[in-house]
Amino acid sequence: MVSAKTTSEGKDTLSQIKERFKDEMMAWCERKGISFDDLDDEVVVTRPLSSYEAIGEPDRDDFPLLRGEEVLMHAVYRGSAGQAFTSAKGAFSGTLKEVLDFPLSTTFERATFVCTMNAVMRYLGLVEGTVHCKDSGPKDCASRLKEWLKDEKITSVGLVGMQPAFLEALVEVFGSDVMVSDMQEAGNIKYGREVLDGMDQSELFEQSQLVFITGTTLVNNTIDDMLKLAERNQNRVVFYGTTIAGAAYLMGWDRWCVCSS
Repeated sequence: MVSAKTTSEGKDTLSQIKERFKDEMMAWCERKGISFDDLDDEVVVTRPLSSYEAIGEPDRDDFPLLRGEEVLMHAVYRGSAGQAFTSAKGAFSGTLKEVLDFPLSTTFERATFVCTMNAVMRYLGLVEGTVHCKDSGPKDCASRLKEWLKDEKITSVGLVGMQPAFLEALVEVFGSDVMVSDMQEAGNIKYGREVLDGMDQSELFEQSQLVFITGTTLVNNTIDDMLKLAERNQNRVVFYGTTIAGAAYLMGWDRWCVCSS
């Protein structure tokens, strides 16, 4: 189970993650006997990938990425890559210190920070699976998710964020005991389930034993609301995707992303 830590620590989740990220970098420098400034002088480069670069040629065309509703921001730090899904398109080139100094008040700043953090933590050897799977990867990921769920004692599931391969797999396992929410798809019928309004997740959390949450909530600044709902309703939470890689490590969250590299 994931519980909200914003109340106990008095800070929003992204601020906590940023502090823990800095602590991990300083600890790594201490172990290596180098100055933190040695990490800072390296240039970080981020840019949005084309859909082909991001996901290749999957066997379905209903991923939001393929419809242009979001982009995959790609960061490179000392040869290591990290990514983050976002609706904010743009590129950045600068030092790690510049990224750490972002106030994180805009979607672009949060996306740049998150994908950079993932790249740096990959470089430090703290996380893997920071690059999105391609071609048959999303299908294989959903298939393995389906098999995993069959062994879990779960009766009802919620999905926050439209991941169509996941939703199809969940409906195959749980039928009508699946709820899904998404801001772009609200009101549509997908695999026999009506997509709920992504701006109000209360019903989904109240009726779901397990909730899968897209890592994009870290970038679009809705993650605190999700964590509070999970704490209130005592949900088991699993985050999914490459976006949440570094944050899941730092916060001790469960993550599902078995086909990423």
